[in-house]
Amino acid sequence: MGHDDGPSRRVLAGPGGAAADVLAALPGADLTTVQLEVARRRAARLSGPAVLRRHREDRFAAPSPLPPALLRRVEDALLSAASAFDPVTLSPLVPLGTHSVVTGLAQHRVVPTGRGTEVAADPTTGLALEAAVRRAGDGVVRLAAVQRVVRAQHVERAGLFAHFSLFGAVTAGRDRGALRFERAAVAEHARLMVAGCRALGATAVSLGVTVLDPRFEGLLDDVDVPVHAFPEREGGRGGYYEGLCFKVYASFGGEVADVGDGGFTPWTRRLLGNAKERLMTSGLGVDRLATLL
Repeated sequence: MGHDDGPSRRVLAGPGGAAADVLAALPGADLTTVQLEVARRRAARLSGPAVLRRHREDRFAAPSPLPPALLRRVEDALLSAASAFDPVTLSPLVPLGTHSVVTGLAQHRVVPTGRGTEVAADPTTGLALEAAVRRAGDGVVRLAAVQRVVRAQHVERAGLFAHFSLFGAVTAGRDRGALRFERAAVAEHARLMVAGCRALGATAVSLGVTVLDPRFEGLLDDVDVPVHAFPEREGGRGGYYEGLCFKVYASFGGEVADVGDGGFTPWTRRLLGNAKERLMTSGLGVDRLATLL
């Protein structure tokens, strides 16, 4: 193909064309070699002022406007509330495909690297991977972490940034029949969400519960946390959550705000290839809580 065919016919017919097919078919090590060489050549063409300009303009690279001390205060309060969970310091990277294969999220919503990994977009996915590693026999695994994450989609809402900190917790175990695991796990996560918000001074906390499977109806009825039905929820359906999910709402003396969510997921079942595996996840937005404080 000649050079006069308009950037090689728009890079060989666009994102879904021959160039992408050739690259996607390469063995992992070969693809990594190509990506690293492309990055090396592109970086070699840059100047110091160009890098600084990118730092100023790129929402992925700019620092958070929130004070570090305030974020640390929120993180410490949430981790202290999760004393029943084993704390984990997660890597900022997860294996390529973690979010799309395990959670079902679109691959374009995360930031891939040139080494067969992708930047973490939620701590619960990394915790699910670690929980799958630690799962053995009938033992229940409880993990919690705070992680700075990056999400590629652009959202036009105040207080939302390309990178932000999330607190996440997971409880992984085996199906015990009659929803016994599910009942215990959702209760501990509901209490954790409420305790975390109250530790930061929330004057009101409640859970908006969406039942995705009729068998899970009333699973939180006997738990000492404020709940209300949220049947009209759209997000989290379609395979991300299963059985039951909830939104976390809190007020710190002002309007009630959405600060987190949780629910049952099939992630450890997919990772371990075992239909008996069960996983409860929940999370709170550290930056979101910091802006409310």
